[in-house]
Amino acid sequence: MTALAAPGAPGRALAWWLALRPWSFTISLAPVLAGTSLASLDGYGSRPGVAVAALAASILIHAGTNLQNDVGDFRRGADRSGRIGPPRATTEGWLPAAQVQAAAVLCFTLAFFPGAYLVAQGGWPIIAIGIASVAAGAVYTAGPRPVAYSGWGEAFVILFFGLVAVGGMYYLHAGTIGAAALLTGAALGSLAAAVLVVNNLRDIDSDRRIGKNTLAVRRGVRFTLLEYAVLLHLPFALAVILAAQEGRPGLLAPLFLLPWAVRLYLRVQRAPSGAWLNGALASTAKLGLAFAVLLSVGTTA
Repeated sequence: MTALAAPGAPGRALAWWLALRPWSFTISLAPVLAGTSLASLDGYGSRPGVAVAALAASILIHAGTNLQNDVGDFRRGADRSGRIGPPRATTEGWLPAAQVQAAAVLCFTLAFFPGAYLVAQGGWPIIAIGIASVAAGAVYTAGPRPVAYSGWGEAFVILFFGLVAVGGMYYLHAGTIGAAALLTGAALGSLAAAVLVVNNLRDIDSDRRIGKNTLAVRRGVRFTLLEYAVLLHLPFALAVILAAQEGRPGLLAPLFLLPWAVRLYLRVQRAPSGAWLNGALASTAKLGLAFAVLLSVGTTA
Protein backbone atom coordinates (compact mmCIF):
# COMPACT_ATOMS: atom_id res chain seq x y z
CA MET A 1 0.00 0.00 0.00
CA THR A 2 1.53 3.30 -1.05
CA ALA A 3 0.54 6.86 -0.35
CA LEU A 4 -0.71 9.07 -3.18
CA ALA A 5 1.11 12.34 -3.66
CA ALA A 6 -1.05 15.25 -2.59
CA PRO A 7 -1.17 18.63 -4.32
CA GLY A 8 0.12 21.56 -2.33
CA ALA A 9 2.31 19.34 -0.16
CA PRO A 10 4.56 21.09 2.41
CA GLY A 11 8.32 20.88 2.29
CA ARG A 12 9.95 17.77 3.67
CA ALA A 13 11.04 19.51 6.85
CA LEU A 14 7.44 20.48 7.67
CA ALA A 15 6.21 17.02 6.68
CA TRP A 16 8.64 15.40 9.13
CA TRP A 17 7.62 17.94 11.78
CA LEU A 18 3.98 16.89 11.34
CA ALA A 19 4.91 13.20 11.49
CA LEU A 20 7.02 13.61 14.64
CA ARG A 21 4.47 15.89 16.41
CA PRO A 22 7.05 17.45 18.74
CA TRP A 23 4.38 19.60 20.41
CA SER A 24 3.22 16.39 22.11
CA PHE A 25 6.59 15.89 23.82
CA THR A 26 5.40 17.94 26.82
CA ILE A 27 3.68 14.70 27.86
CA SER A 28 7.16 13.12 28.17
CA LEU A 29 8.69 16.15 29.88
CA ALA A 30 6.12 16.35 32.69
CA PRO A 31 6.95 12.98 34.38
CA VAL A 32 10.71 13.63 34.27
CA LEU A 33 10.21 17.00 35.92
CA ALA A 34 7.81 15.69 38.57
CA GLY A 35 9.75 12.52 39.39
CA THR A 36 12.98 14.45 39.83
CA SER A 37 11.33 17.05 42.05
CA LEU A 38 9.63 14.46 44.24
CA ALA A 39 12.92 12.63 44.77
CA SER A 40 14.53 15.89 45.83
CA LEU A 41 11.63 16.56 48.20
CA ASP A 42 12.21 13.18 49.83
CA GLY A 43 15.88 13.98 50.44
CA TYR A 44 17.57 12.33 47.47
CA GLY A 45 20.26 14.34 45.74
CA SER A 46 19.78 16.01 42.38
CA ARG A 47 21.14 14.02 39.43
CA PRO A 48 21.01 16.27 36.36
CA GLY A 49 22.71 13.68 34.14
CA VAL A 50 20.04 11.13 34.95
CA ALA A 51 17.26 13.64 34.28
CA VAL A 52 18.72 14.64 30.90
CA ALA A 53 19.25 11.02 29.84
CA ALA A 54 15.74 10.06 30.96
CA LEU A 55 14.25 12.98 29.03
CA ALA A 56 16.23 12.06 25.91
CA ALA A 57 15.13 8.42 26.11
CA SER A 58 11.50 9.40 26.75
CA ILE A 59 11.39 11.82 23.83
CA LEU A 60 13.01 9.32 21.46
CA ILE A 61 10.50 6.62 22.43
CA HIS A 62 7.67 9.15 22.17
CA ALA A 63 8.90 10.24 18.73
CA GLY A 64 9.13 6.64 17.59
CA THR A 65 5.60 6.02 18.82
CA ASN A 66 4.29 9.07 16.94
CA LEU A 67 6.01 7.96 13.72
CA GLN A 68 4.75 4.41 14.14
CA ASN A 69 1.28 5.85 14.68
CA ASP A 70 1.55 7.90 11.49
CA VAL A 71 2.59 5.00 9.29
CA GLY A 72 0.49 2.41 11.15
CA ASP A 73 -2.73 4.35 10.67
CA PHE A 74 -1.85 4.84 6.99
CA ARG A 75 -1.42 1.11 6.48
CA ARG A 76 -4.79 0.45 8.10
CA GLY A 77 -6.53 3.08 5.98
CA ALA A 78 -7.21 5.42 8.88
CA ASP A 79 -7.13 9.24 8.78
CA ARG A 80 -8.42 9.39 5.22
CA SER A 81 -12.12 10.16 5.03
CA GLY A 82 -13.53 13.03 7.05
CA ARG A 83 -10.53 13.61 9.31
CA ILE A 84 -10.64 17.00 11.03
CA GLY A 85 -7.41 16.70 13.00
CA PRO A 86 -3.95 17.77 11.81
CA PRO A 87 -2.96 16.07 8.52
CA ARG A 88 -0.91 12.89 8.69
CA ALA A 89 2.25 12.99 6.60
CA THR A 90 2.19 9.39 5.36
CA THR A 91 -1.52 9.32 4.56
CA GLU A 92 -1.27 12.61 2.68
CA GLY A 93 1.54 11.20 0.57
CA TRP A 94 4.10 13.72 1.81
CA LEU A 95 6.48 11.05 3.09
CA PRO A 96 6.97 7.44 1.90
CA ALA A 97 5.72 4.85 4.36
CA ALA A 98 9.05 2.99 4.25
CA GLN A 99 10.94 6.13 5.31
CA VAL A 100 8.56 6.88 8.18
CA GLN A 101 8.78 3.27 9.36
CA ALA A 102 12.57 3.41 9.20
CA ALA A 103 12.60 6.67 11.17
CA ALA A 104 10.41 5.08 13.86
CA VAL A 105 12.83 2.17 14.17
CA LEU A 106 15.75 4.63 14.28
CA CYS A 107 14.16 6.57 17.16
CA PHE A 108 13.55 3.40 19.14
CA THR A 109 17.14 2.30 18.44
CA LEU A 110 18.65 5.65 19.44
CA ALA A 111 16.77 5.45 22.74
CA PHE A 112 19.13 2.60 23.60
CA PHE A 113 22.05 4.98 24.15
CA PRO A 114 20.61 7.20 26.92
CA GLY A 115 18.84 4.06 28.10
CA ALA A 116 22.16 2.26 28.56
CA TYR A 117 23.36 5.08 30.80
CA LEU A 118 20.16 4.85 32.83
CA VAL A 119 20.58 1.09 33.18
CA ALA A 120 24.09 1.68 34.53
CA GLN A 121 22.53 3.98 37.14
CA GLY A 122 19.43 1.97 38.01
CA GLY A 123 20.08 -1.67 37.13
CA TRP A 124 17.73 -4.34 35.84
CA PRO A 125 14.41 -2.57 36.69
CA ILE A 126 15.38 0.10 34.15
CA ILE A 127 16.01 -2.62 31.56
CA ALA A 128 12.49 -3.90 32.14
CA ILE A 129 11.01 -0.38 31.90
CA GLY A 130 12.95 0.38 28.72
CA ILE A 131 12.01 -2.84 26.93
CA ALA A 132 8.35 -2.50 27.95
CA SER A 133 8.22 1.15 26.86
CA VAL A 134 9.73 0.50 23.43
CA ALA A 135 7.52 -2.54 22.89
CA ALA A 136 4.42 -0.59 23.92
CA GLY A 137 5.31 2.27 21.58
CA ALA A 138 5.85 -0.15 18.70
CA VAL A 139 2.55 -2.02 19.13
CA TYR A 140 0.42 1.07 19.75
CA THR A 141 -0.65 1.10 16.10
CA ALA A 142 1.26 -1.94 14.76
CA GLY A 143 0.80 -5.68 14.85
CA PRO A 144 -2.35 -7.75 14.53
CA ARG A 145 -4.08 -6.12 17.51
CA PRO A 146 -2.87 -2.53 17.93
CA VAL A 147 -3.50 -0.93 21.32
CA ALA A 148 -4.96 2.21 19.70
CA TYR A 149 -7.62 0.12 17.95
CA SER A 150 -8.64 -1.92 20.99
CA GLY A 151 -10.15 0.58 23.43
CA TRP A 152 -7.15 0.28 25.78
CA GLY A 153 -5.42 3.46 24.68
CA GLU A 154 -6.20 5.45 27.81
CA ALA A 155 -4.99 2.67 30.11
CA PHE A 156 -1.79 2.45 28.04
CA VAL A 157 -1.16 6.19 28.42
CA ILE A 158 -1.86 6.25 32.17
CA LEU A 159 0.51 3.32 32.68
CA PHE A 160 3.45 4.40 30.51
CA PHE A 161 3.22 8.19 30.51
CA GLY A 162 2.22 8.31 34.16
CA LEU A 163 2.96 5.48 36.56
CA VAL A 164 5.97 4.00 34.74
CA ALA A 165 7.47 7.35 33.73
CA VAL A 166 7.21 9.06 37.12
CA GLY A 167 7.94 5.89 39.06
CA GLY A 168 10.98 5.13 36.91
CA MET A 169 12.31 8.66 37.28
CA TYR A 170 11.88 8.55 41.05
CA TYR A 171 13.52 5.11 41.22
CA LEU A 172 16.58 6.36 39.34
CA HIS A 173 17.14 8.91 42.10
CA ALA A 174 15.99 6.97 45.14
CA GLY A 175 16.46 3.28 44.35
CA THR A 176 12.87 2.66 45.40
CA ILE A 177 9.34 3.72 44.51
CA GLY A 178 7.08 5.28 47.13
CA ALA A 179 3.42 6.21 47.30
CA ALA A 180 4.18 9.81 46.37
CA ALA A 181 5.62 8.74 43.01
CA LEU A 182 2.62 6.52 42.29
CA LEU A 183 0.11 9.24 43.22
CA THR A 184 1.92 11.73 41.01
CA GLY A 185 2.21 9.20 38.21
CA ALA A 186 -1.53 8.56 38.35
CA ALA A 187 -2.20 12.31 38.26
CA LEU A 188 0.05 13.04 35.28
CA GLY A 189 -1.03 9.86 33.52
CA SER A 190 -4.66 10.91 33.86
CA LEU A 191 -3.96 14.30 32.30
CA ALA A 192 -2.00 12.66 29.47
CA ALA A 193 -4.89 10.26 28.89
CA ALA A 194 -7.27 13.23 28.80
CA VAL A 195 -5.33 14.45 25.74
CA LEU A 196 -6.03 11.12 24.05
CA VAL A 197 -9.70 11.33 24.99
CA VAL A 198 -10.07 14.67 23.20
CA ASN A 199 -8.29 13.16 20.19
CA ASN A 200 -10.65 10.19 20.15
CA LEU A 201 -13.72 12.38 20.68
CA ARG A 202 -12.71 14.56 17.73
CA ASP A 203 -12.14 11.52 15.50
CA ILE A 204 -15.06 9.42 16.69
CA ASP A 205 -16.94 9.41 13.37
CA SER A 206 -13.93 8.77 11.13
CA ASP A 207 -12.59 6.12 13.54
CA ARG A 208 -15.95 4.34 13.53
CA ARG A 209 -16.00 4.23 9.73
CA ILE A 210 -12.65 2.45 9.48
CA GLY A 211 -13.12 0.13 12.47
CA LYS A 212 -10.78 1.87 14.89
CA ASN A 213 -12.56 0.81 18.05
CA THR A 214 -11.36 3.37 20.55
CA LEU A 215 -13.19 3.62 23.85
CA ALA A 216 -15.02 6.66 22.43
CA VAL A 217 -16.25 4.58 19.49
CA ARG A 218 -17.24 1.70 21.76
CA ARG A 219 -19.08 3.72 24.41
CA GLY A 220 -20.20 6.90 22.65
CA VAL A 221 -20.03 10.64 23.23
CA ARG A 222 -21.79 10.78 26.60
CA PHE A 223 -19.43 8.26 28.17
CA THR A 224 -16.41 9.96 26.59
CA LEU A 225 -17.38 13.31 28.09
CA LEU A 226 -17.71 11.68 31.52
CA GLU A 227 -14.34 10.01 31.05
CA TYR A 228 -12.79 13.36 30.11
CA ALA A 229 -14.29 15.00 33.21
CA VAL A 230 -12.85 12.30 35.49
CA LEU A 231 -9.40 12.37 33.92
CA LEU A 232 -9.23 16.17 34.07
CA HIS A 233 -10.34 16.53 37.68
CA LEU A 234 -8.97 13.40 39.41
CA PRO A 235 -5.38 14.78 39.44
CA PHE A 236 -6.45 17.66 41.70
CA ALA A 237 -7.87 15.24 44.27
CA LEU A 238 -4.64 13.26 44.06
CA ALA A 239 -2.65 16.47 44.66
CA VAL A 240 -4.60 17.04 47.88
CA ILE A 241 -3.87 13.48 49.02
CA LEU A 242 -0.20 13.89 48.10
CA ALA A 243 0.11 17.17 50.03
CA ALA A 244 -1.50 15.62 53.11
CA GLN A 245 0.67 12.52 52.93
CA GLU A 246 3.91 14.48 52.51
CA GLY A 247 2.91 17.21 54.96
CA ARG A 248 3.86 19.86 52.40
CA PRO A 249 1.17 22.50 51.67
CA GLY A 250 3.23 23.63 48.70
CA LEU A 251 2.13 20.50 46.85
CA LEU A 252 -1.35 22.06 46.66
CA ALA A 253 0.00 24.54 44.09
CA PRO A 254 -1.58 22.67 41.14
CA LEU A 255 -5.01 23.53 42.57
CA PHE A 256 -4.55 26.99 41.04
CA LEU A 257 -5.13 25.23 37.71
CA LEU A 258 -8.52 23.81 38.68
CA PRO A 259 -10.54 26.68 37.13
CA TRP A 260 -8.68 26.10 33.86
CA ALA A 261 -9.65 22.41 33.94
CA VAL A 262 -13.29 23.21 34.74
CA ARG A 263 -13.55 25.77 31.92
CA LEU A 264 -11.91 23.40 29.49
CA TYR A 265 -14.31 20.59 30.32
CA LEU A 266 -17.37 22.82 30.07
CA ARG A 267 -16.30 24.04 26.64
CA VAL A 268 -15.79 20.48 25.37
CA GLN A 269 -19.12 19.43 26.90
CA ARG A 270 -20.94 22.24 25.09
CA ALA A 271 -19.32 21.49 21.73
CA PRO A 272 -18.06 17.88 21.66
CA SER A 273 -17.34 17.85 17.93
CA GLY A 274 -15.65 19.90 15.24
CA ALA A 275 -12.20 21.19 14.35
CA TRP A 276 -12.09 23.42 17.45
CA LEU A 277 -11.25 20.28 19.44
CA ASN A 278 -7.73 20.57 18.03
CA GLY A 279 -7.35 23.61 20.28
CA ALA A 280 -8.92 21.78 23.22
CA LEU A 281 -6.42 18.95 22.73
CA ALA A 282 -3.50 21.40 22.80
CA SER A 283 -4.90 23.14 25.87
CA THR A 284 -5.27 19.81 27.68
CA ALA A 285 -1.62 18.97 26.96
CA LYS A 286 -0.53 22.39 28.27
CA LEU A 287 -2.59 21.82 31.42
CA GLY A 288 -0.68 18.58 32.07
CA LEU A 289 2.69 20.31 31.78
CA ALA A 290 1.55 23.24 33.93
CA PHE A 291 0.36 20.76 36.58
CA ALA A 292 3.82 19.13 36.64
CA VAL A 293 5.56 22.51 36.81
CA LEU A 294 3.46 23.77 39.73
CA LEU A 295 3.82 20.46 41.55
CA SER A 296 7.59 20.69 41.12
CA VAL A 297 7.60 24.27 42.37
CA GLY A 298 5.49 23.13 45.29
CA THR A 299 8.15 20.63 46.39
CA THR A 300 10.37 23.59 47.32
CA ALA A 301 7.70 25.48 49.29
